[in-house]
Amino acid sequence: MNSSSKAVNKKSNGNYFKGVVKELKKVIWPTRSELINYVIVVLVFCFFATLFIWIADFAFRNLIRFLIQVL
Repeated sequence: MNSSSKAVNKKSNGNYFKGVVKELKKVIWPTRSELINYVIVVLVFCFFATLFIWIADFAFRNLIRFLIQVL
């Protein structure tokens, strides 16, 4: 690699990070109350998803045990 390509590479890296900072300034960050609401929604969804999987696992496990005993 020659020195001119290294200079171009450093320039492009600098432009990249300037672009990242510029884009991050455009982001509309959630307020604290919105963030708390989002976290609650995610936790409630995770709870119900876990509950559903646990019930399905319990039902299939008992169904398979029943079928093994019958057959």
